[in-house]
Amino acid sequence: MSLDHEGQALASYVVGALPPDERAAVEAHVASCAECQAELQSLHRVAHALAYAVPRRTPRPELRARVLAIAGEQREGRTVPLSAEPSSFGWATWLPLAAMLVLAVGLGVYAFQLQGRIELLESRLDVAVARAESAEQATAEVRAVADEAQSAMSVLAAPDLARIDLKGAATAPGASARALWSRQRGMVFTASDLPPIASGRIYQVWVVTASGPVSAGLLQPDPAGRGMRVFSTPPDIAAPVAVAVTEEPEGGVPAPTSDPILVGTPVAAL
Repeated sequence: MSLDHEGQALASYVVGALPPDERAAVEAHVASCAECQAELQSLHRVAHALAYAVPRRTPRPELRARVLAIAGEQREGRTVPLSAEPSSFGWATWLPLAAMLVLAVGLGVYAFQLQGRIELLESRLDVAVARAESAEQATAEVRAVADEAQSAMSVLAAPDLARIDLKGAATAPGASARALWSRQRGMVFTASDLPPIASGRIYQVWVVTASGPVSAGLLQPDPAGRGMRVFSTPPDIAAPVAVAVTEEPEGGVPAPTSDPILVGTPVAAL
């Protein structure tokens, strides 16, 4: 018999269902195999527990009388065949069934342990995926900041750069802003001390030309009222006569719907 770590051979060994030669082979193999020693010890515990898993029953009175009669006749030297009360199942039937039951219990324990390992691996995978997503988001944010910084440097180096200082209106007297604008490369806009804005509202920056205001973009300040954005303006836009900031519905509007809280006119070409 070749064991090859077969749980069925070990289970049969535990319940005494192996012939002597195969039993000897199992014992020889287990003596040098730590894995099978551990499995055999586990199966011994299961087999021991099976003895207590079967409900106890009191035999019928006639069966007790028959067993005592057989014992008395054997003491007198007579042999009484045990088949006088035939049994529907003998040891030859019960031993393979018991071996299969022990094997099934062992496989159930292994399946339970395997399920626990799978759940642990799934948990670790979820953590790894969350970390990867967090790292990917952080990378995207860093890339966006780097792109904005590069765009700002391009605007600041433009040969046609103009400066426009904005002052707060009566509704925001402490607010101020500065626009550095280039027709070729866009606008760098910075603001400070902007009033807190209500939920569902946002600040919108406008380049005011002789023909009317053109939206440069939206500005969401931080809790301290500071904001900085780099806006792309149309290369064919007319020279601005002013730059203004209004408070508009979130998402922006095509034309201003409120009075400016910040406004300024070009003061210099840098």
